[in-house]
Amino acid sequence: MSFARVRALVVVGVLAVAAVVFVVVALVRDTQGDAVADGGCPDGSVHADVNLPDKAQEVTVKVYNGTDQPGLADNVTNEFKNRQFQTQKPAENDKKVDGVAVMRYGPEAVGSAWLLRAYFLNQAEVQYNPKRKGKVVDIAIGSQFSQLATSTEVNQSLVELGEPQVPAGACAAPDKKDS
Repeated sequence: MSFARVRALVVVGVLAVAAVVFVVVALVRDTQGDAVADGGCPDGSVHADVNLPDKAQEVTVKVYNGTDQPGLADNVTNEFKNRQFQTQKPAENDKKVDGVAVMRYGPEAVGSAWLLRAYFLNQAEVQYNPKRKGKVVDIAIGSQFSQLATSTEVNQSLVELGEPQVPAGACAAPDKKDS
């Protein structure tokens, strides 16, 4: 055997031993013993669907009129229908809303609510309820509402908002699109 082959085998052997030592040290010094396994959820947390919907048809909205202006909920509901959202019959809100809007939703509608925030240029107050069931997002229109954002404004607002955030007391549900 030539000297070059012996030298190559020695180098490969040293690299293999170094790799084994590195892996053993990494496993022994691992400090993530309390980490939650992928797809797991800490005790007391609920799974929240934080995936942005691909199409407006995947989002269901119920609009409430939180102002003294008659017919406002009907008008906004029609605007959402024209933008291909699923809508429920509009209603009157129990109390008046001072801001642009108030959005109420639960864990199954986190991604949908994130998208809808962009239609209000992130000026709607959000009220997440971890005990709420269903994918419907309730929107109470307030006295400062003027109109829904255009598609360009929605896209710009979504860029500013970034990826949907997991609400406090929740963890991200497994991605259904990967299944």
